[in-house]
This record gives sequence, structure tokens and C-alpha cells, in this order.
Amino acid sequence: MPPNESPSAYHSPRSLIFASTRDGVALPVIDVTDPRFAVPDDADSLARLFAQSTVEERRNRRLPNFIMRFLLRRAMKQSLILRALFGGEAPFVDGVTTYLLKLGTELPAPYDSPMDKRVAASPHLTLLRLRTQQVAKLLADGLAPQLLKAKSAPLHLVNIAGGPAIDSMNALILLRRHDGDLLRRPIVIHVLDRDDAGPFFGGNALAALMHDGAPLAGLKIDFRHRHYDWNTPELLGALLGEVNASGAIVAASSEGGLFEYGSDDAVVKNLTVLRTHRVGVVVGSVTSADAGHRRRITATRFKLHPRGLDGFAPLAGRGGWHIARSEPAQISDQALLAPA
Repeated sequence: MPPNESPSAYHSPRSLIFASTRDGVALPVIDVTDPRFAVPDDADSLARLFAQSTVEERRNRRLPNFIMRFLLRRAMKQSLILRALFGGEAPFVDGVTTYLLKLGTELPAPYDSPMDKRVAASPHLTLLRLRTQQVAKLLADGLAPQLLKAKSAPLHLVNIAGGPAIDSMNALILLRRHDGDLLRRPIVIHVLDRDDAGPFFGGNALAALMHDGAPLAGLKIDFRHRHYDWNTPELLGALLGEVNASGAIVAASSEGGLFEYGSDDAVVKNLTVLRTHRVGVVVGSVTSADAGHRRRITATRFKLHPRGLDGFAPLAGRGGWHIARSEPAQISDQALLAPA
């Protein structure tokens, strides 16, 4: 996909596509080429979105902590999304909850209360959807030249801590929009995640996207989930060894995962494995180091590492990579890595 081509420029009159979670809830499948999910990403639109998010953050900061806690407890009684987000004890947001946060106005029952809709319409959650869109676009842009060069090689997308791996699927949608012949090859999406629920939904989402008339119809795509602890990346190395033996094109991504929650050591170890096994493209989101975002993180239980690109770049270098390109979403920067 050409760098100047925006997903938000596409139009799609088709009906929403749905897939079921492990709990039997039918959720819309995010397609960043669909205006209902696409976030306008021209400079003026992004400036307005970032300004709205800043205003929201400053307004919340002016409230005393005890009032914020009271308001949050009251809102949680009216919002299943807020309960899923703040009601647990895990130091991270699980894949299905993160996915729900990106649905915007397309929230289905039972996540469609007035409070849920109000939460989903907030600038902060729009930024989450923008993050997915940017990761998918960077992944597609990084892959396109390789796919053109090796027109029959299999394509393997390795998604680390990707939950449903919706960024990988949207990269494929963007590539097909750009040139349908690029994906006439066997494709595998490998999800390396310790959670089951996100990949379960992801497998169903991919199947729905491959139905007749859907964006990925007629393609040969397999979806495989393996339990993975990024602190011990031997499984990643073994997988890449198998994939390389087939002469495949390989790209890796981690949206809202490794580069945001992983320790410095885990980031370097995984990047080193990816470099050692000659992965051509790596894309991931990096938590913003902005002072306002740091304050928001401190007020939650989530163990994010707000490195920013300046803090992430040395880790990438130690793993054998450099930042070739990045896209800002205020809460994070999405980085396309190339071999150093």
C-alpha cells in the first residue's frame, strides 16, 4: 500500500461482518477500510483528535482522586466495558476487552448501554482504533515490496501477544485493496499469546472475513494459536526456523503487546530472535512517554512501560533493528522496524 494512501479514504456499503467470542457474544469484525471503523488520519483530523484527547485528560486531572474514584465506581455500574476494563486485577488489558474498546459506535448488546456508548465515543478510545489502523498500514507498507518481489512465496504473519490479531487481518485487507494479486499464495497468521479468548475470537473473525463477498474471500489463510511467554522466546525461534525452511516471507507485529508491556530484556530477546531468523518486517506499538499519558498509567493497575520512541530505539538497536518509520497516536507511537 503506498505510504500516502489512507485507509479512511475507502468506502464500503456492505453490511457489518460479525464473529463470536468464546462466550457466544457476536462482535463486529473491525475493517479499517470501512468508514464505520476508519479513523481519519490526515494532519488536520489527527490534530483535532489529539487536542480533544488532551482536553479530556486535563479535565479529568483537575478532579480530586477521591471524586474520580467515586465517578468511576458509579459509571462501572452502568457500563460492562468499564467493569471489564477496571474491575479485574490483571496488570494488562486482555485481548477481547481491548478489542471491545475499539468498536466505537458499533457496540453490540450487551455492551450498548448509554454509558458504554459514551465511553466508546471518547477520544482516548478512538486513539486505540487509530493504533490498530496505523499498525496494519505500516505492516502492509513494509510487506508490499517483498510480496511483489517473491510472487509465489508463502506469507507468514507472526503476531506476538496479539489477542485476536486484528492488525494482521487488516494488513491483509489493505494489501488486497492495493493489489489483489499480492495475496495469491498460502498465508498463515501465527498468534503467540498466553490467552485463549482473544485468539478464539480472532479465528472466528478471520473465518468471517473469508466468507463469500467478504474482504478476504477466496484467499488461502490459516490461523494458528500457540501459548507463548515472551520472557522465554525459544518457541518463537523454533517457529521461525520451521517457517524459514519453507522459503516464506515473514513479518511480525505486536499491537498493544510486547513493546508496551514487555521488559527491556524481553523486548531485546524477542527482537534478537526475529533478526537472527531474518524476519524482514517488524511493526509494533510503543507506549507514549508524554507526561500526561504517564499520569494516566500511574493511576491504573496496568504495567505499561511508557518508553516513547526515544526510549525504545536503543532497545531496537540492541536487537538488531532500527526505526524506519513511525506514526503517532498520542497514547502510543507505531514503529516500522527494518534490519540495522
